[in-house]
Amino acid sequence: MRSAIIVAPFLAPTTLRFVRAAAALADARVGLITQEPQTRIPGDLRRSLAACRQVEDALEVPHLIQAIQAIGEEIGPPERLFGVLEQLQEPLAEVRQQLGIPGLSVEASHNYRDKALMKEVFRKNGVPCAAASLVTTVEQAVQEAEIIGYPLVVKPPSGAGAKSTFRVDNVRELREGLVEVRPSKAQPLLLEEFVVGREHSFDAVCIGDRPVWHSLTHYTPGPLEVLENPWIQWTVLLPREVDHPRYDDVRKVGADAIRALGMHTGLYHMEWFRRPDGSLAVSEIAARPPGAQFTTLISYAHDMDFYEAWARLMIFDRFDPPQRAYAAGIVFLRGQGRGRVRAIRGLEEAQRELGSLVVEVELPQQGQLPASSYEGEGFVVLRHPRTEVVQEALARLVRSVRVELG
Repeated sequence: MRSAIIVAPFLAPTTLRFVRAAAALADARVGLITQEPQTRIPGDLRRSLAACRQVEDALEVPHLIQAIQAIGEEIGPPERLFGVLEQLQEPLAEVRQQLGIPGLSVEASHNYRDKALMKEVFRKNGVPCAAASLVTTVEQAVQEAEIIGYPLVVKPPSGAGAKSTFRVDNVRELREGLVEVRPSKAQPLLLEEFVVGREHSFDAVCIGDRPVWHSLTHYTPGPLEVLENPWIQWTVLLPREVDHPRYDDVRKVGADAIRALGMHTGLYHMEWFRRPDGSLAVSEIAARPPGAQFTTLISYAHDMDFYEAWARLMIFDRFDPPQRAYAAGIVFLRGQGRGRVRAIRGLEEAQRELGSLVVEVELPQQGQLPASSYEGEGFVVLRHPRTEVVQEALARLVRSVRVELG
């Protein structure tokens, strides 16, 4: 029986699904490190865990090592150490190196977290990517922006989930934006070419240094436009034809990009663009599972529990590549107006029309405050064997369903 530790600073609903999947494996002793008090851990999960420790800061290496050593006295020295949160990947790599636990290396973790360094690695290895420059002063930002060209995207080099990211179309907007997020040597900013085209993602499972499985998604619209317009109800589509020849180039580029950054057993999430001329550009890659309910979508598309598959991959280095049986898609319901959730319009009629295509629904409750994340107040998941059926149903939901605030 293998001993493993999963680190989850906060037990949000999606994070809990990953923790539950790991704890439920019958052939593993799984410990949990979290910042949450044990009273916040659901009772059934506490009973499934072999051990649990609360730490003040799960991103601090000394705190992690102390908790790991304490858990090790109960379940034995951990043979695997992992977590879902992107900000965890560097401290986890450092802990693994100090304790001799297999996993993604410290050097590779830096490549995945530091987006400026990532772009350097891409350029050196011939991976197509957006032009970018790291800046530490406002004047340097103005100069580099002229070289890259407007519009461009401003982001922190170690960001996650498009947080603190914004678009600027000219030097005035750039200077105004940098008033609040002023760059410095301690906190540099990354200026990146605003790529015109359709945005997608590419998820890949690797065993050691070998890609063994992949998934593809289509965004409508892209995440940056979603962030800039809180009222937009956006969709994600997983086409069934994941092995179609039109994706040959992104499969190659995705594998090349992961290999260049440093590949190890795990699940990798890549954001990329298809330009109008057909060429592609990689935006960034994360060495962790995708967010925004993507793991749920992958589960439905393959008629399996992908949370459990990920846990088994991370603990046992095993993964049985599934066949894509369905196309799947999700609509994120986001409130229109201001205030609390007042009503949901059009959902019942849409559900009657879509019928069995709807496989999961999470609806906002009347009176709740608007969500702070780009995922919005709720979602609807659809699936069908034909991609075009899911695509049309997603468009139908966006046109007809409204979450009213007031």
